[in-house]
Amino acid sequence: MEPVFFPLDEQLGLQPGSLSPLQLQHLVHFASLHAFGQAAKLLKEHHGVEVSASTARRQTEELGACAEAVQNEQAMATLRQKNSKAKKDAGAKLAAKPVMSSDGCFISLRGKVWAEVKTVLVGEVKEQTSPSKQRPQQEVKTVQLSYFSRMTDADSFIELATAELDRRGIFQAQQVAAVQDGAEWIQSLIDAHRADAVRILDFYHAAEYVSQIATLLSNAGTPLKETWVHDQFHELKHHGPAKVLEEVGRLLKDHPGGEDLETKVHYLQKREPLMHYPRFQQDGWPIGSGSVESANTCVVQDRLKGPGMHWEGRNVNPMLALRTGVCNDRWEETMQQASRQRLLTRRSLRVARQKKKDEQRRQKVKRLLLRLFLCRPHPQFKTGHLPASAPQRERLAASSGTPGSADTRRPAPSHPWRRYPHAKK
Repeated sequence: MEPVFFPLDEQLGLQPGSLSPLQLQHLVHFASLHAFGQAAKLLKEHHGVEVSASTARRQTEELGACAEAVQNEQAMATLRQKNSKAKKDAGAKLAAKPVMSSDGCFISLRGKVWAEVKTVLVGEVKEQTSPSKQRPQQEVKTVQLSYFSRMTDADSFIELATAELDRRGIFQAQQVAAVQDGAEWIQSLIDAHRADAVRILDFYHAAEYVSQIATLLSNAGTPLKETWVHDQFHELKHHGPAKVLEEVGRLLKDHPGGEDLETKVHYLQKREPLMHYPRFQQDGWPIGSGSVESANTCVVQDRLKGPGMHWEGRNVNPMLALRTGVCNDRWEETMQQASRQRLLTRRSLRVARQKKKDEQRRQKVKRLLLRLFLCRPHPQFKTGHLPASAPQRERLAASSGTPGSADTRRPAPSHPWRRYPHAKK
């Protein structure tokens, strides 16, 4: 049976299916937080509406795909006008200190394939007026966090993240800090959007490399003090990278420990400008990217990395679009945009189907008319009823011997056939 369209459904904003808009919104909200089967149970418990897990999956994936389409279109529109004069003039009015961090984590796809989901976090730096007991030395903290996640290549992710970065004022701010690890795609992200950002290598990421260097040296038989690692951490955080890089370079030269050791030492040496932590802290910037590490958990892994979960690749980004709407506290806006986009998509599909049917009807009528024209019998002309032309009349008059008697039907007496005996009376 073909789909049926009722105009009142579109006027009331009703979505496909038997659920009301509010029931559908609750179902998709539950499904963006829990597994599809659990979401169906929650809808029945809280609203008394019974649906199957497959219905929860289908509705969530369709609305998620619409939310993804809206976010992608917003990113492309922002990218086209990113360098406009109005945007630059508006930037001088912002006084907040935004900070951005990026990272990636892996989820399991069907077919025993692992794929990376990239996430960018945007927040504002705030002075820590009342230090916590867990971190008494923390002077600043990152607040007002928002996220953007996609499973795609680096170039596409850089483009798609434009809308969220613009919404949070990254392009308009006077100064921005980027705290992240040393991945190349993250540096490309910063180059594309804020090449003038204060780039900071996550302190714990750098400390991890120092710890791994100590482990490789110990395994190679190089004796180190028990407090060597702690001393390097303290030196790096409070005095900068100069002496630390000098120390690990000396150890590499005096006690070569293989290719892995050389790679890790060169990694730190290459990122020396990103490790001036005393200066960064003095300027009021955070030196750790723990917030984006937490973003991998709260945005991606809490929903897409559960026991026995293996996702279809085409369904990952729609779910991430819904997850960012939840984690950014913009669920109502996300659902309104997705619902509107879904109705527009249905209308365009309906118009396209109607145009296709109309074209098929026109082609059918053309073929019918052509068949009728080709199968129609041609008129048969009888020569006996046609009037004789002037030369024919002259020949008839000459043969009959009587000029002007072209209309006479009885032969003249001098006609040749009268010469034969059987023709005489």
